[in-house]
Amino acid sequence: MNPESVGLLAMACLLILIALRVPIAIALIAVGLLGNVYLQSFESAIVQFQLVSWEVASNFVLVTLPIFVWMGALAQTTGLGKDLFYCFNRWFGRIPGGLAITSISCSATFGAVTGSSVATVTAMGKMLMPEMRRYGYNQRLATGSIAAAGVLAILIPPSIPLVFYAAWTETSLGDLFIAGIIPGILLALMFGLYVMIRCKLKPELAPGGEHYSVAERIKALPKLLPALSLMLIVLGGIYGGYATPTEAAGIGLAWVFVIALFRGRLSAMILKESLGQSVSLSGNIFLLFLGGVFFSRFMAQTDVTQFLIESIAGWSDSSFLIMLALLLLYLVLGAVLDTFGMIILTLPFVFPLVTSLGYDPVWFGIFIVMMIELSLITPPIGINVFVMQRVAPDIPLTTVFKGALPFVVISLVMVLLLLIFPEIALWLPGQMKD
Repeated sequence: MNPESVGLLAMACLLILIALRVPIAIALIAVGLLGNVYLQSFESAIVQFQLVSWEVASNFVLVTLPIFVWMGALAQTTGLGKDLFYCFNRWFGRIPGGLAITSISCSATFGAVTGSSVATVTAMGKMLMPEMRRYGYNQRLATGSIAAAGVLAILIPPSIPLVFYAAWTETSLGDLFIAGIIPGILLALMFGLYVMIRCKLKPELAPGGEHYSVAERIKALPKLLPALSLMLIVLGGIYGGYATPTEAAGIGLAWVFVIALFRGRLSAMILKESLGQSVSLSGNIFLLFLGGVFFSRFMAQTDVTQFLIESIAGWSDSSFLIMLALLLLYLVLGAVLDTFGMIILTLPFVFPLVTSLGYDPVWFGIFIVMMIELSLITPPIGINVFVMQRVAPDIPLTTVFKGALPFVVISLVMVLLLLIFPEIALWLPGQMKD
């Protein structure tokens, strides 16, 4: 059997294993190992696996991942979410749909601290759903806005998927973080604008809340300082040239420790739980990364990657049409794969294709993360929707999915804008370099 046939057979075996619910990391390692044994020898396959394992373990960018994960897990215990709600509710709560807009504002800021979509939806859902019920909010709008706003957590830096992407593609993590700021803010504004317009047309969907004076609103602004200071430390440290991404992550973690200690939220139990979450999630991601690198090295020997790139590139002369096809591909994959599964299974084939078409790797990082966002609120997986339904178990799952649907459409519009106007993501990193 020639190498190309071996590669195609390996891809088929991988898909079968995933369909049989074998963990993606294990499936990647198993297929890569057997493929290397067939093409070379058992001894060569083991040596290759050892080399890849060492390479992944010594990847400097990946070192930031457990630090950011621990920072986010610890930040959840500090009461930052309550501070954000206190402030944004005084500014937006009085207008129709104000609590939904508060949810979007809080999620964008809290997500920038934790980097976790699930943690953001959980925290915001527990805080905001009781208030939304008290004011008689429509169930679809209430649950949909909270679930959808959670997607902002993985776009606005620091973002765990962007760290993963940077490590895989060797793209500047600092550039990726900066590139995510404007698309993240624009998407949050589009979400908020939709809520405002809809509630203006149908005020009964989301009545206005309690009124606060200008003095009370201004007095609430200092509540934003802990979260904003953390963002400034991480991003400012990277782009001010004071710290590498890894050092900035460490400084950010230390600052969260200070906040938690100052607020009396630092205990042995909290440290144990947050560290346990970090180790568990980081270990899973590292194993997945190892499997992906090992499998992609095997596929490179079969020339299947180059064959697929040439076939897809020959399908159309329009790079825009090819990117639209990739958009549809990610929509389909989002229905069956999780966040990191989508990245690891597609990047070995898609990244060389996209760069060969002339697209910037930083831009594509933002594109792929925005497509991942959609998978968080679309059926049948829709992790954010399931998390929201657990927070409000009396509300049917279908109601939450229907509530999130308008935000899915808005996100797709944002992705199309990013395709048409790449400078949405690339302008700010370019300005920072000048």
